[in-house]
Amino acid sequence: MSDLKEYLAQKRDAVLRRRAHARSEGAHPLRLQAQAQAEGRSGVRRIRIRDFQVISDSLPDFAGYDLGPSSPELLLGALSSCLTHTYLIQAADLQIALEDVSVEVLGQLDPRAGAPGHETTPIYPHDLSYTVRLTTDVTELAALHAAVERFCPILNLLRQGVAVRGTVERIPASRAAA
Repeated sequence: MSDLKEYLAQKRDAVLRRRAHARSEGAHPLRLQAQAQAEGRSGVRRIRIRDFQVISDSLPDFAGYDLGPSSPELLLGALSSCLTHTYLIQAADLQIALEDVSVEVLGQLDPRAGAPGHETTPIYPHDLSYTVRLTTDVTELAALHAAVERFCPILNLLRQGVAVRGTVERIPASRAAA
């Protein structure tokens, strides 16, 4: 049995347990949190999520040091990771044998966005597309693809949008230095 086939068997058990828990009285929404802070002269952003850290940086042409992916690249990475994971989840749930799953996400970010003559060019990553490569002997994959399109959280967030609220808290510089 390949490693991925073994994993899919474990994933199916986890899917069934999670589904049963979601139907129970103890189910509740998960609280997600991420924090980023700019660091010193480099301006790199250290992103903290649970006990993990990721460095985000800009390319040299934008005063960066290319020490990590940019925020738009991280967004595409999050989408590719989420699609890959959702393919694994749905393949396990539908009992579709896979030997390998990979997802490539492409997009564009136009530095001219918002400049004169480019007022309607999106300032965010756009023209997103993805290609999934599945190594499998299964020939009918429409149900798997439909399930992924329905249940992938990041894909649906990008397609549907969500309200985001923001606030600014000012910390006096004299207090921050102390």
